[in-house]
Amino acid sequence: MCNAGCGLEFLLVLCGLEFSWSCPRHCICYTAPSTVSCQAHNFLTVPEGIPPDSERIFLQNNKIHRLLRGHFSSNTVTLWIYSNNITYIEPSTFHGFALLEELDLGDNRHLRSLAEDTFRGLNRLSALHLYRCGLSSLPNNIFQGLRSLQYLHLQQNHLKFLQDDTFADLHNLSHLFLHGNHLWRLNQNTFRGLHALDRLLLHQNQIEWVHHLAFHDLKRLTTLYLFNNSLMQLSGNSLDTLPALEYLRLNDNPWSCDCKALTLWEWLKRFRGSTSSVGCQAPMDMVGKDLKELHKEDFSNCSPNSESRAQTNNLSGTVSPPSMNRGVVAGSGGQSNVVNPSRAGRPRNCAKNRSRGSKGKGDNEVHHTKEVMADKEDSSPDFSDGGKHDHTSPDGTVTRRKHKCVPRTTVRPPSGVQQANNRATLSPRFHAHVSFCCSVSALDLQ
Repeated sequence: MCNAGCGLEFLLVLCGLEFSWSCPRHCICYTAPSTVSCQAHNFLTVPEGIPPDSERIFLQNNKIHRLLRGHFSSNTVTLWIYSNNITYIEPSTFHGFALLEELDLGDNRHLRSLAEDTFRGLNRLSALHLYRCGLSSLPNNIFQGLRSLQYLHLQQNHLKFLQDDTFADLHNLSHLFLHGNHLWRLNQNTFRGLHALDRLLLHQNQIEWVHHLAFHDLKRLTTLYLFNNSLMQLSGNSLDTLPALEYLRLNDNPWSCDCKALTLWEWLKRFRGSTSSVGCQAPMDMVGKDLKELHKEDFSNCSPNSESRAQTNNLSGTVSPPSMNRGVVAGSGGQSNVVNPSRAGRPRNCAKNRSRGSKGKGDNEVHHTKEVMADKEDSSPDFSDGGKHDHTSPDGTVTRRKHKCVPRTTVRPPSGVQQANNRATLSPRFHAHVSFCCSVSALDLQ
């Protein structure tokens, strides 16, 4: 006797939709495109029986703790494994995955370290999610060769220091999310090579010092968020290297509005884009004022070269940047070393948006790309401070959207699939499609 599942499959065939008969237990599989959907089933390991021709694999919201070579095939195009308990990724897990375009490993809080060659050879990768992974360091050359990468999510980790040329190979990167870490300084070559970068989010770190050439390669940057850091001063010369800048957020920093702020004040007077307030916290007679609203007379006792001399002293070593004597842990994998940031040479480092408690994708649900892309194309430069759905208002304050099911931020994954849930039922949109095509078939039969 044919059960309800048989009836569903009959409807799928009747309406010309191909259903995959080879599928892991508790998962939903179908073709065109070849998809395996296994989210939210408390899997402890990657389920066996994933068809080798699967292009899209969805394993989010499980309890998987290890990823090993052989778990997935090289035909994979989209792989979501966010919100699991991953603690270890075998370095060769993704080797040979020349077709992989989106890899989401985010919200695996106990991952903590990655091997240098984890992502080696992923030449078509366009989106990489590593947010909330407990990373305090990134190994040397971890992003080497990822020349197709456009979106890199590193927010809400424990990164304290970014070594020179960490992103040097990412020639097509347009969005770099680094907010919610513990970064405290930006060197001259921290962002070297990012010629296509459009948005750089550095808010909610502990940044105290920015080299006056830190942004020298970012000629296409339109959005820069530096709010909620520990900046007391910022050279206007550092912002002169950003000819395309449109949105700048500098609020919630302990700004010192003395002579060292002169070049920043002059730059703000020339800038025609959108900026936040720049509240003064020193000296005493400036407390509570906005640097943007000060007048030339407020700097009447300042030498035009006072700030440039301070920068020169910092670089020459006569005056160290704030907290220059602190040690920074850096290294690859599980190894760590103490690095003196003031030492000459090239230091080597450490270290679309989705709120994991209530994601845009529900249990065992996959959004169709055309739906998502309409919402993802975000013309405003509002970004999250904590998760992928926290937004910053034009004045620089952070608000949270009340709606929980918000699409991922400006990420362009490959075309998606129809929705499905845990009980293998289909979404209302899918039911409508089935009803429509079957109604048409019934009319044809009459």
